[in-house]
Amino acid sequence: MTAMISYFFLQHYWWVIVSLLASLLVFLMFVQGGQTMIFRLPSNDSQKTMIINTLGRKWEFTFTTLVTFGGAFFASFPLFYATSFGGAYWVWITILFSFIIQAVAYEYRSKPSNVLGTRTFDIFLYLNGALGPFLIGTAVGTFFTGSYFSLDYMNQVKWATPFGGLEALLNGKNLALGLAVLFLAKTNGLLYIMNSIEDEGLLVKSRRKLIFNAIAFLAFFLIFLFSILLSKGFAVDPDGKVVMEKFKYLHNFIQMPLVLIFFLTGVVSVLLGIGKSIFRKSRKGIWFTGAGTVLTVLALFLVAGFNNTAFYPSVYELKSSLTISNASSSKFTLKTMMYVSFIIPVVAAYIWYAWKAINNKKITDEEMKEGDHVY
Repeated sequence: MTAMISYFFLQHYWWVIVSLLASLLVFLMFVQGGQTMIFRLPSNDSQKTMIINTLGRKWEFTFTTLVTFGGAFFASFPLFYATSFGGAYWVWITILFSFIIQAVAYEYRSKPSNVLGTRTFDIFLYLNGALGPFLIGTAVGTFFTGSYFSLDYMNQVKWATPFGGLEALLNGKNLALGLAVLFLAKTNGLLYIMNSIEDEGLLVKSRRKLIFNAIAFLAFFLIFLFSILLSKGFAVDPDGKVVMEKFKYLHNFIQMPLVLIFFLTGVVSVLLGIGKSIFRKSRKGIWFTGAGTVLTVLALFLVAGFNNTAFYPSVYELKSSLTISNASSSKFTLKTMMYVSFIIPVVAAYIWYAWKAINNKKITDEEMKEGDHVY
């Protein structure tokens, strides 16, 4: 009995770790959101250079978190990794490609031997900014709406459509979450630009664009939220069988009050950051929306996997749906990795230190004119 409880704890411990990494990734995609502004926000090349350089100083945090998130998911829940990457490959290939061209753009945009021109790499940055958050949000939406796959007795995946996961784009709930994540990234990107660049013109234009993007985020997020709360969800009965349960995700919030508190606190924090930035002209809204983003996304992931819920359901064959218990690694693997995970606070402290050191001084036009820029 003790061994079973221990394994149960480890499985849920690692779902929390994966959920936390996912929430950090969504926050750090303010870099992608900011990249979608490089053609419409700046009024001149100097302002564009400032925007790209302030975002360029943080893009590696996002990229590293994405890789860490994927690695943690692979190590702790390998069956999900094999099923999703093995079946919905076009979605993941497109996401990975968008992040590859981002890395190429930041590396070569300002190089003297750049034969493609800076505009080509600016387009790369824009594509990553638009596609990355949208497709990641759409893919996460399938955690609540389901995917079209089946698994045989050897756990080999068979995808029921020829579109390799792109059929998720035909589901309104998935699209709503994808657009919500995109506009949240844009909102956080604008708030970060307001916080890190010393330029009155950019500050005024950023605040103006913040209004539209924040309203768009809230609209799509509410559409997604109410659509999943009022629809059927994928529950796991006491025998381990996946069944459809009406209001499943609403029940999860009610039956897990701590998760509900996380969620409500996160939503209020996001609204507070947006409100302070628009109505009180604060430049520190990113810290409120950042913390709120992490708490909100963390709560959604916990609702998707905890409380006897299939976190990667199959609408093609319900019995093939993946849960925390049937998709995880062995007890030995999870336990070994748990000890390794204890260094996460040290890594987090280093990231915080590096972040503060990089942002110690706001970017200015004079700094860019002096040639003190990288990207």
